[in-house]
Amino acid sequence: MSHYVERPRFFCSLGGALSTLEALPETIPILHCAVGCAGNIAWAQNGGSALQVGGYCGGLSVPSSNVGEQDIVFGGTDRLHEQVESTIELMEGRLYVVITGCVTEIIGDDIRSVTSEFSDRVDIVAANTGGFKGNSYLGYDIVMSEIVRRYVKQGAEKKKKTVNILGIVPYMDCFWRGNLIGVRRLLEKIGVQVNTFFTDEDTLDGLKNSSSAELNIVLSDVYGLETAKTYEETHNIPYITATLPVGPTASEELLRAVAKALKLDVDVEAVIESESHRYYKYLTPLIDVYNDCDLQKNSVIVGDVNYAVAMTRFLTDDLGWSPVLVQFTDPLDEEQQARISKKLKGNGIFTDPKVVFDTNASEAIQYINELYPKKESDKYAETISPAFVLGSSLERDLALKIGAPHLSVSFPVANRAAITRGYTGFDGGLTLTEDLLSAAVAAR
Repeated sequence: MSHYVERPRFFCSLGGALSTLEALPETIPILHCAVGCAGNIAWAQNGGSALQVGGYCGGLSVPSSNVGEQDIVFGGTDRLHEQVESTIELMEGRLYVVITGCVTEIIGDDIRSVTSEFSDRVDIVAANTGGFKGNSYLGYDIVMSEIVRRYVKQGAEKKKKTVNILGIVPYMDCFWRGNLIGVRRLLEKIGVQVNTFFTDEDTLDGLKNSSSAELNIVLSDVYGLETAKTYEETHNIPYITATLPVGPTASEELLRAVAKALKLDVDVEAVIESESHRYYKYLTPLIDVYNDCDLQKNSVIVGDVNYAVAMTRFLTDDLGWSPVLVQFTDPLDEEQQARISKKLKGNGIFTDPKVVFDTNASEAIQYINELYPKKESDKYAETISPAFVLGSSLERDLALKIGAPHLSVSFPVANRAAITRGYTGFDGGLTLTEDLLSAAVAAR
């Protein structure tokens, strides 16, 4: 693993918390941070989240204390109090959340003492999200955990067949809306009621009453786990983890796991058979051209935990491609690395990609050269072609170097626009197949 982060693929924890709050319905974020933080986050989001940024009380219009030199010297709580007061007066919302930047964390402003003065007037939560704490995925967990502790209703009666979805981080997953919708539609096929929190079908009441869920589902090997543990400790809700369900194989696994965890009296296999039949019926017309035009590819995957695992498994299990290199760009500890590597372990050389954990994504070409050393004297030397690169917009240069088509799926995505597109479920697998094959033939 490299000792530095080259061209980071995330915001700071403040940015992750802000993005999460921007996606929650009827929620107003209030930043307690230095001048410029909100603007920097907004433009980074605009350049990395598939053109998604802003909205009501978001982006460049987010309320911020914008502390200056005097506040840093003498403390910024008075300035925060003023900002909260004006925000409540001017911005219409049902939940107000104060989040902090590096400067106000360092000087030790007591934000909870400020928010407590407004708790009899509005629902308000405070979360310490100083940017130096970590990346945006951590910010998601910090702010969601605080909301679970301070806002979600205590002692709610459990509702059978109700689940909460965690681990899909808004804006960091550029296809978060479509992915959450896909997961909800998938689980509804086995009679489960799903709280996804962030889509247009969700309400703040769903979040407030989410303690009534029977199960939490974390669709990540790393992200959302701390929030799930907070639910378990605070509201006695158990959780399971699963790979982001892209395509039929992962979707089948999720349906079976949820049915087992909830002890559902439903014929899951009949649902899977019906969905699989429909899925492969759509793919059948592509078979001849897929074979005749050599659309089976060796592939390189570079990205975050959620997408690198999900894409590798989809390409291997469902599309029949051969991932040769998977590079994880997240900072991960040894235990996390071992757990994730085990998930990608196949049964032979054609399903065992080289797995590396390196935050410096420019090293991908080095790993490819190690796998396929150049032998100029041997014109029959093994090469990676035909190849395909899945990653972020930053992998376009890598694709050009090895002469391969490229598709941006993992943050940052600067060369695509995302609205409701998603890759989860059976239908999401079809959408991803369309995108992959379209990119492959467009590059010819």
